Amino acid sequence: MDVTIHAAFLPHDDPDAALAFYRDVLGFEVRGDAGYRGMRWITVGPVNQPGTSIVLYPPGGNPGVTDDERRTIAEMMAKGTYAMITLSAEDLDGLFERLVAHGAEVVQEPIEQPYGVRDCAFRDPAGNLIRINELR
Repeated sequence: MDVTIHAAFLPHDDPDAALAFYRDVLGFEVRGDAGYRGMRWITVGPVNQPGTSIVLYPPGGNPGVTDDERRTIAEMMAKGTYAMITLSAEDLDGLFERLVAHGAEVVQEPIEQPYGVRDCAFRDPAGNLIRINELR
């Protein structure tokens, strides 16, 4: 059986800020940008990995979510506790400096973790936690 990761989903509350962060700062290519009723779903991904994408979605776009749940989601996004993703990069320090230069919110500077990885962490414009592991 050959199973791969096709897409991961991260919420956004400002499509233009999300697009600028993932495209202009992280260097991902835009694979789709669909709008519906004033909301946008933006699909991005690494240029060298055409089969793996991140879908940046409006969390209020799901019709099964109640107004109370939408408020809870908004509160959790504001605190940075709603969603996260782990990426990896060969040049962790270079990417860290690029993110800092673009004003990304630093959660953790590059550090050797006791569990065997060197990583750093940021928040994207929606508050999603992004951990970045150094490829070795």
